[in-house]
Amino acid sequence: MVEATALRQLEQLADQLDVKVLYENLDRQEFVVRSGTCTLRGRLVVIIDQHLTPGDRIQVLADCLSRFDLSTIYLIPAVRELIDARRTAPPAA
Repeated sequence: MVEATALRQLEQLADQLDVKVLYENLDRQEFVVRSGTCTLRGRLVVIIDQHLTPGDRIQVLADCLSRFDLSTIYLIPAVRELIDARRTAPPAA
């Protein structure tokens, strides 16, 4: 699957699940900030460094979305495989 298509599918799934996706420049911070998730005013937000490659953006989104029960949501098989792979992957250090 083309990375742009996978990324678009993951962004649409995030929107469907009411997860806010933000692409930000994390290099200008006064302290070290990495891409990841947080809860802001009761809503799950995933913040992704805009300088990441599409492949790395996909991994961050798949990590975030892997915490949801997606059994009742239709996903193209390649996207479901990406998310399922993140469920079984060991946590990043």
